[in-house]
Amino acid sequence: MATMLERNKKTKAPQKTRAEHYEDALYREVWEEVNNEKTMQFIKKYSKHIMIAAFVIFGDPELTTACADALLKKAPEYDYLISAEAKGIPLVHEMARIAGNQKYFLARKAPKLYMSGVFEVNVRSITTAREQKLYLDTADAELMKGKRILIVDDVISTGESLAAIEHLVELAGGNVCGKMTILAEGDAQEREDLIYLEKLPLFNADGTVKA
Repeated sequence: MATMLERNKKTKAPQKTRAEHYEDALYREVWEEVNNEKTMQFIKKYSKHIMIAAFVIFGDPELTTACADALLKKAPEYDYLISAEAKGIPLVHEMARIAGNQKYFLARKAPKLYMSGVFEVNVRSITTAREQKLYLDTADAELMKGKRILIVDDVISTGESLAAIEHLVELAGGNVCGKMTILAEGDAQEREDLIYLEKLPLFNADGTVKA
């Protein structure tokens, strides 16, 4: 079995300068705007024929607290929590607060000026129009080394974002001790390595739940 160091050597890409990271982030923001416009045009054209289930905890502190508390009751032992920007932020924050104001980590969609350095991985989520990147501060990575890391998110469907966060944790030298979400959609409901509160159904075009 390859050691963590060997895996890091295999996946390690040439180091980019901070300026190159910011330039990449700027290009992504431009392309996201373009793709978001295309997505809205698609939705307007086909909205009479599709039904989309949405789950949003932004702006609902009562729901966020209830979900965070319920997940903590099911959580395995861990040292730190981590989630991805942006929909997972209120959940991981509330879980850390309830657990005793613990420190937690965020996988960011763009590098920030305050970061001392970055790890990065590619990801394509079901809620994004194109491939994106997730970034982790190397200062956070130092804290993760050898620690039990619990990954949390609001909804997991294809598992692409989850896999990207898991890869970031592994690159940092952390140990993923569990994966949790409020809702599991589609094939995610059959995953034995995922702890979730409820199922998010898939819908037919007429609004009926898929069998």
